[in-house]
Amino acid sequence: MEFKELLVLCGLAFAGATFADSDFDIPEFEDSKTTLQENVQRLVSQQPAGVVVEKELPPEQNMDEPENQPENQPLDESSLNFAPIEEKSTTEESVSSTPQGLVSMNIPDSLNRPIRVALFMGVKNLFLVENGDTTQLSADGFKSFTPKKIEGAKGKCIVIAETRWQLKNSCYPGSATITAKNGKLDVVNTVEVEEYLRGVVPYEMGKLDQQRFEALKAQAVAARTYAYKHFNSRGDAGFDVYADTRDQVYKGLASATPLTDEAVKQTAGVVMTYNHKFITAYYHSTCGGQTETMATWQKPDLPYLKSVSDKAEKGGNWCNESSYTKWERKFTDKEINTLFRQNASEAKVKIKDFNKVLKIEILNKLSSGRVLTMRVTTNKGSFDIWADKTRWLFKKNGSILPSSFFSITHKEGLWIVEGKGFGHGVGMCQMGVRGMAAAGKNYGEILGHYYQGITFEKYQKAGQK
Repeated sequence: MEFKELLVLCGLAFAGATFADSDFDIPEFEDSKTTLQENVQRLVSQQPAGVVVEKELPPEQNMDEPENQPENQPLDESSLNFAPIEEKSTTEESVSSTPQGLVSMNIPDSLNRPIRVALFMGVKNLFLVENGDTTQLSADGFKSFTPKKIEGAKGKCIVIAETRWQLKNSCYPGSATITAKNGKLDVVNTVEVEEYLRGVVPYEMGKLDQQRFEALKAQAVAARTYAYKHFNSRGDAGFDVYADTRDQVYKGLASATPLTDEAVKQTAGVVMTYNHKFITAYYHSTCGGQTETMATWQKPDLPYLKSVSDKAEKGGNWCNESSYTKWERKFTDKEINTLFRQNASEAKVKIKDFNKVLKIEILNKLSSGRVLTMRVTTNKGSFDIWADKTRWLFKKNGSILPSSFFSITHKEGLWIVEGKGFGHGVGMCQMGVRGMAAAGKNYGEILGHYYQGITFEKYQKAGQK
């Protein structure tokens, strides 16, 4: 294979080469006119009947003894219990798996187009394979250039990556457009929605076996709904969704399997709606026994995103298969002092310069048990931080806390954070979905549990059956 180095002088778009192919944690919202303090008061005063807003949940009520987890384990999908499960057989569609009342309709014109996925944004170099040759692309020294689209051969992948060693796992369907600005490269993959989903499902739900096939179908429907909901959401930027946890993890077709492909195929066009509008299909890895509402982001509740129990019928939680059922993190006094100062901006909290953290207390909790308000007292006063943003205050070596479902104690110079769950906790619990599927639940039942009161609709192009 010949290697070439190319200084990019003009934009390139690589199409056709049908290169086919988990907690988008931070949703994007418009700025709220209500203050955080007003939201806290609203949440505290509007707890469901019988729910106690506690100063601190007693340890014995919070969780069992935590497992021995590596400190500050990176929060990526490789750290989860997402190890592939060998496929036992090819699948045959279950007669009972199609949701009742599913209505088919022609896809609206506004959605009858491919989705535009931002694969790489603002990178310095890329490697591209064309006709067996590897080319290094760079935009150094050029402020901008006009993109040019090049059609690839039908039935082949587009192979593009940030490093040479990543090329072996690169296989994107559709077309790709490369542009440059201010010495950086952007790549947008334009791909049919169903092909896009082939590159989402195996990365967001994992490679499962026949026993958990309905989990793959549930993920396909959730991801499809999320994708359509976000059409034109970033129109000014020239794409619809990111290819990472800012939206949904999409890495092309390199990890697609017959089973994940079949899950996409059997649910083709199926989406979730509420009052005839797409739902915002948030999902996360592990809920720890109870999902959360929009309150964790200090945003108004959505009727279909309720806090629901993940308790299994035979005891335990559906998500107990996760390695984040329980977790523990430890920080020294010195680490806490340093981390809180350096992470304050990212955690969206204003602080006065201080030398020492004297006290950390959880003032109140959301109905699920997750933190609502945490107060930090320092030698220069105190500050409050709210809900899901507490995770960012503890960020160390690039890793935030797995969830805001935690308690904190101080003992012999160590701050001990004990928690459960991984992700924001809103919407579908992916590990819970795996457990429910293994117990025989179909994807309609599963999704109806996590997204309450929804309707299933099926979009199809004119002439399709």
